[in-house]
Amino acid sequence: MTENTTQSMPVHKSPLHDFLAPDSIAIVGASADPTKRGYKAMVGLIKGNYRGRIYPLNPKVPEILGVPSYASLDDIPGPVDLALICTPAATLPGLLVECGRKGVKGAVILASGFRETGPEGAKLEQQVLDAARAGGVRIIGPNTSGMFNLHKNVNLLDLRNVKAGDIGFISQSGNMLLALVLEAENNGHVGFSTYVGPGNQTDIGFNDYLRYLGEEENTRVATLYVEGFRDGQRFLQAAREITPLKPVVVYKSGATELGKKAASSHTGALAGSYEMTVDLLKQVGVSVVRHSDQILPVAEGLALMQQARGRRVAVIADGGGQATITSDRLSDAGLELAELSAATRKRLADILFPQASLANPIDVAGTSDADPEVLARCMEIVADDDNVDAVFLVGMFGGYHTRFAESLLGGEMRAAEAMIELARRRAKPLVIYSLYAPVKPPALRRLHEAGLPVYSSIEHAVKVLQALAERGIYLQHQHGQPLQVGVTPLESMQAMFARAQNEGRDLYEFEAKTLLREHGIAVAEEVVAHNADELAAAAAKFGDQPLAMKVVSKDILHKSDAGGVKLNLVGEAALRTAYDQIMTSCRAYDANADIRGVLVTPMAKKGTEVIVGVVRDPIFGPVLMFGLGGIFVEILEDVAFRAIPLSRHDAEAMVEQLKGRKILAGVRGEPPVDKAALVDLLLKVSSIVSAYPQLSELDLNPVIAYPDGYAVVDARIITNRSVVSN
Repeated sequence: MTENTTQSMPVHKSPLHDFLAPDSIAIVGASADPTKRGYKAMVGLIKGNYRGRIYPLNPKVPEILGVPSYASLDDIPGPVDLALICTPAATLPGLLVECGRKGVKGAVILASGFRETGPEGAKLEQQVLDAARAGGVRIIGPNTSGMFNLHKNVNLLDLRNVKAGDIGFISQSGNMLLALVLEAENNGHVGFSTYVGPGNQTDIGFNDYLRYLGEEENTRVATLYVEGFRDGQRFLQAAREITPLKPVVVYKSGATELGKKAASSHTGALAGSYEMTVDLLKQVGVSVVRHSDQILPVAEGLALMQQARGRRVAVIADGGGQATITSDRLSDAGLELAELSAATRKRLADILFPQASLANPIDVAGTSDADPEVLARCMEIVADDDNVDAVFLVGMFGGYHTRFAESLLGGEMRAAEAMIELARRRAKPLVIYSLYAPVKPPALRRLHEAGLPVYSSIEHAVKVLQALAERGIYLQHQHGQPLQVGVTPLESMQAMFARAQNEGRDLYEFEAKTLLREHGIAVAEEVVAHNADELAAAAAKFGDQPLAMKVVSKDILHKSDAGGVKLNLVGEAALRTAYDQIMTSCRAYDANADIRGVLVTPMAKKGTEVIVGVVRDPIFGPVLMFGLGGIFVEILEDVAFRAIPLSRHDAEAMVEQLKGRKILAGVRGEPPVDKAALVDLLLKVSSIVSAYPQLSELDLNPVIAYPDGYAVVDARIITNRSVVSN
């Protein structure tokens, strides 16, 4: 019911409009055999009252289902916007040459047998792509389930009982489409605009489809089932542009190692880290669902209500048990029970029984048993409260006339009308869970018809509330924030990378720290001693401070394992003894190791350990990781990811995302750490990575966070040997 007031729809820029809303379609491999896709596509178009021209191609018969058939594309008298190709994989290169000659704008390729089958299939797929590009033909698939555009009456899948609506769906699984269509049929009020199965994404990828759905006027929410992105960076950029215009819902499969393997064998997709992918999608405003049965409820809820102002929910319940369950699920979802104002509680007390609970969740305690209209009045009262961002009705509304007395039906219908009117007057989402939803009583049908979502699952309803809140918060705080620009690369640092690359090595620890220090990151003082004689200068510099000594060698990556680390050293004599021990241990560990000396630095004072890392992901590009150090990263994997470059909100959200964030706030008498300094560190790392493509990976572990700043204790930077330094 909430209007989308973020931005107006853009002028069409996507070339996909030319063939996803076609005025003419050729069915290559059309058939009179009811078991064939070429037959089903014809039936879907004819029974769906497609108003464009249909050109079946089959040289063996003069007509199919009463439509004249043609021997080839060249024989078709008029232009062709879209070709559905139902023939085997080996025929594709030649057919796409014909499509190019005919001026066909897009081709839907159903055949499998391409890169998902191995090297020979990959070779054939490349031939298909080359032929298509030479002729200016865009490819959907191959290995696709097909497409439909129900507002254009294009139904190439011949799906029955699927209604036109405002959910656009892109899915790498045809069965997922079928599942949602059947679920929508049972729902009775949900419909679809456009569906496409991207298949192998040989040409058109998820980012292209997302841009199309972002512009498509009949689509209010773009929904995607993804097994693997081929170009994650371009998808994130597309999502960053589209999510302010309309909601985007993604279900990403491959959350487990077994799931990743299944995804790869199905479409040849590259499935990266699931949790990383989820974080990156949320970073650009995408609503991520983790369970397949959440896809349609969340898509419907976002299409109807678009967003909530925040996380504060007022719950109105007619039973204590479900109120408790709802409170638990809201907490699990990171939502809050709104703190109702005194004025709101007073207004509720005026209409509810004395035994009613006026604290949120509100338990009407039997008041509605004889007067279901009181629920609508309660909803209006809490919706007036500025502390409330969304209203959630939980219980048996719609079933009072069945449970208690038939005479209550009129009251339920009047309550439904009052709720509908309230939704029209208020921008706050109104969400209804009813245990009677599966039987669709009249009051619930009326609500649904008017555009108020009704759910038969508390969990689904809460997931919708979560998605509404997260989108609203994203639009308020993230959208429009500038991304951190890269620092200006320094000639001295470029030369340092060049030396490392020429020597075929990564940066030494002291070089990595120099890079950080030169760009404003707090790194402890240190001295590189190339031999034992230089230890005297280190001892003089640091005095009686306890020192750490670490070997400097490109060949010894795990210094502790090689005996290359000594701690709590005080004075020159201790440094010399430690130096001799390190040299002996490291020579025993690797007799051929190239040892350039040792790094001497003061021992870091006690604080809270965190870790900062960067990888250049093959799908999403440079990605920053932040987490608590020690056991939290090694066992609990309590980390947050964001794609580089970051905004300040991204960095702040990374710190607040951690499950162990209370440790950063100070526990058991420990002072809180300087979160602002950590945010500054993350932004500076983002800027450095953006400026130096020679940096392939970065690992700052540990970073010690203090109440007044931080210190980078250890730093490792892997060089990108394929990037030439200036």
